[in-house]
Amino acid sequence: MSLPRPGLRAHVAVLSLSSPLEVGADQATGLAAALASMLCEEGCEILELGSVDTPDKSRAAGRRCAEERVDAIAGVTASWFEDYLVLDLLEEWRTPVLLWSTPGMETGALCGTQQLTCYLKQLGWPFGCVFGDLGDETCRRRALGYLRAAALHARMRRARVGLAGRRIGGMTHTSPNEFMLKKVLGPRVVPLDLPGLLTRAREFGAGETEPLWEGVKSSAGASKVPDADGLDAMGVYLALRELVEQEGLDALTVGCYPHLMGRVCLAASLLADDGVPLACEGDVNGAVGQLVLQLLTGQPTHHTDWLNPLEDGSVIFTHCGSGSFSLAQRLDDITLTDVRLMGQGVCALFPAKPGAVTLLSLVATADGYQLALLEGEALPTGMVFPGNPVRVRFEQETGALIDWIHAEGIGHHWMIGYGHVGEQVRAWADMCGAGLRLVGL
Repeated sequence: MSLPRPGLRAHVAVLSLSSPLEVGADQATGLAAALASMLCEEGCEILELGSVDTPDKSRAAGRRCAEERVDAIAGVTASWFEDYLVLDLLEEWRTPVLLWSTPGMETGALCGTQQLTCYLKQLGWPFGCVFGDLGDETCRRRALGYLRAAALHARMRRARVGLAGRRIGGMTHTSPNEFMLKKVLGPRVVPLDLPGLLTRAREFGAGETEPLWEGVKSSAGASKVPDADGLDAMGVYLALRELVEQEGLDALTVGCYPHLMGRVCLAASLLADDGVPLACEGDVNGAVGQLVLQLLTGQPTHHTDWLNPLEDGSVIFTHCGSGSFSLAQRLDDITLTDVRLMGQGVCALFPAKPGAVTLLSLVATADGYQLALLEGEALPTGMVFPGNPVRVRFEQETGALIDWIHAEGIGHHWMIGYGHVGEQVRAWADMCGAGLRLVGL
């Protein structure tokens, strides 16, 4: 595997569902082709399966899906159809199903979908539905969101999350439940040799670290640290990047607090641009949450603490300064300096950029996982904290939010991604099953 990591692209099997006797069945082949064309234009990788209207075709389609290992099945319903057409297919390849019912008073397409979703619901099988013409913009947006969630589900099942060192003492909620993490969400944890990592970091010479450090300094507005600290940070970045490639990691975390504070922060900033989030403080759950948001938004993410609300009702989120430079309000604002509390190493301090944001907080529970979800608007802010402050305004009143956090036992780490992807997060959570408890307001 090599960096940077690829983005999220849904691999979708497209077919139409109908029953030969029914009105509308003659449109099935054309509808399947039209849906495949539309999804392809939207960036999906398509497996065209044509019209499925018999059990034999259904099983054959399922076997093609298994061969191609598709992320989801998208079926457009041309008429009423027998529910077993989808059930037989799913016995060959188990994957989420998107059903797109087309209008038609005599076709019975919506009836067919309703009888199938009744069955799937009883089976606990994940599905999504839209109803409307293929040209309907709302249906298109919702369908694409569901398919991206399915792609996320498939990607997370194969994800590997590295842990170097340990989680922070006294911060129990950042501990993963490795059994439930694999069972419910998919990623497995890869333990990393921290002493070996630091030894390897020291082995990189000036020929490798100096060009990187000069490039970092030229991207920032100011640098207030000795070059020796910058070169050390580049050695840590190269060692971590090497581990990411060797272990095939999708995300990782380092137990930085307190002794490695400032030594790994800049590596986190740079790895985020490689498509690999690095969470602070040995927080495996946070790394998973960042990976979810990075895949859905296609951008680097923040790993933060929930700090104080301001008088205007907005809330400040931040950590010490490990964000991607692309998250800065202005590049000229970026200052390379030592880390707060320890006065060592290199951090990138800057106020975070404004925009729509989605926030996640993931914790293990006694019987699974809990995921808290919020959406808000990041506003321009000053350096109210020496880190990467993100100032967020929510629709909900701040006092009610804090009460909700305490009541649900949500924890203090929040991962922040740009864009509103709550609908896709909810669809993904549904695909994860009962082991993932989604909480929101």
